[in-house]
Amino acid sequence: MDGLGVRVGVVGVGHMGSYHVAALGELVDANLAAIADIDHVRARDLAGKYGAESFSCPEDLIGKVDAAIVAVPTALHYSVSQMFLENGIHVLVEKPICTNIGHARELFCLATEKNLVLHIGHVERFNGAVQELSRIVRNPALIECRRLGPFVTRARNDGVVLDLMIHDLDIILRLVDEEVKFLSATGSIIVSEQDDVANVQIQFSGGCVASLTASRATENKIRTLAISQPGAFISLDYADQELRIHRQASSEHSFSREELKYREQTQVERVFVHKENPLKLELRHFLACAQAGNVIENTERELQSLDVALRVLKILNSSISVST
Repeated sequence: MDGLGVRVGVVGVGHMGSYHVAALGELVDANLAAIADIDHVRARDLAGKYGAESFSCPEDLIGKVDAAIVAVPTALHYSVSQMFLENGIHVLVEKPICTNIGHARELFCLATEKNLVLHIGHVERFNGAVQELSRIVRNPALIECRRLGPFVTRARNDGVVLDLMIHDLDIILRLVDEEVKFLSATGSIIVSEQDDVANVQIQFSGGCVASLTASRATENKIRTLAISQPGAFISLDYADQELRIHRQASSEHSFSREELKYREQTQVERVFVHKENPLKLELRHFLACAQAGNVIENTERELQSLDVALRVLKILNSSISVST
């Protein structure tokens, strides 16, 4: 495979799958060859727009694509991804890869055995501000994440932990390469039949503490991360791809018989971020890996966020209650 020889198929063209189709259609080094969806009318309409073939079943893409984007409901991720890998097709599967860590490991073992690329769609890794963050963070003491927004029906099959919080777990676990020493979680069901609000506390073996809050019962959409480390406070806005570093410049205090005055001055550095569509960057990376045959070797690192997310769900499921 080389250049436009990498034939790509997209399976499932609902909310996320349609974004993949649009992004692939704008990449000059991608050859969008086929689209499959249970709603064949939708698949046909999208395929016609981008000059691709359309099908109703994932199996129909075998022999027609070299790489597949799997954006079907989470419950089908394992079976659809397994089918493609068994037939020699590279796979990018949307997060979460599975809701069973054993199944996820099986898929990576199969990919390794077949010498294929299996990539999990953690798109926030390709956010320009996140990529800069990895160059700045040193010995973090406290990490705070907020990922809040209103409920959307497309996410009704997954709770807020697997739908939203897993993004922040993935980023934090890559920034703090240490063992999770302590994990606690609280949450509630508000607008669906699964976890809609969750707060998680993590303590790492080196002492860093992370606090994560995710909600799909909040009318204002917020996507932020803040890090306190020696000499700096770092703030990141995922949506705007903005990254700022706050450093204390000086402080002084004076007091008299009547009052105590305290003044603090800080320097704020706005980090230049190359802003590009993270999904396009992710797809370009996946296709480059498929073309070069760069098979992921450290699969446990890839599955860290899923492992912790499932541990959080286990805690929540034993205590969560419906809000009144």
